[in-house]
Amino acid sequence: MSRYFTGIGDDGTTGLLGDGRVKKTDARMETLGTIDELSAFLGLARSFSIRDEGEILKKIQASLYEIMAEVAATQENQPKYRKIGEENILSLEKNIESISKNVKSPGGFILPGDNRKAATLSVARTVCRRAERRMVELLNEGIVTNKILQAYLNRLSSLLFVMEVQAASEGTKGPTPAKGQD
Repeated sequence: MSRYFTGIGDDGTTGLLGDGRVKKTDARMETLGTIDELSAFLGLARSFSIRDEGEILKKIQASLYEIMAEVAATQENQPKYRKIGEENILSLEKNIESISKNVKSPGGFILPGDNRKAATLSVARTVCRRAERRMVELLNEGIVTNKILQAYLNRLSSLLFVMEVQAASEGTKGPTPAKGQD
């Protein structure tokens, strides 16, 4: 068998970290796929970033993999994979405060696309919001019990917004405000 595929999932199921398999359309798999998509967009944003913000994004990507491990674990194994805590949220808040000191609040909705980095961060932010909604669903269904994960994703979307505004301001007069139809 190839080391790049097993064929086991050809029946429409996938394995958990622990005993058991679930359908690939399971809410848990939707959440994992969304977090994986978020990490991919953060990688793209990182490719446009300078060293400091690239390091912030890289650390976030590592945290997202820790979240995915906990979500992919069976309930009895989730504590074994629990790595995200209050300190991770505090780190996001510290980054938000640091970046926001140098950024003027747009005072309303902004249009994505002022540059590639800002647009990529905007996509990452919206995917993060979807991941947060999926996480709330898992928490409500009792599939995941660590409420810190939802709070982390909530705070992460705020950080991504501040980073988007900062990126939109680079080399321009600031983010483009959204206006009504002409």
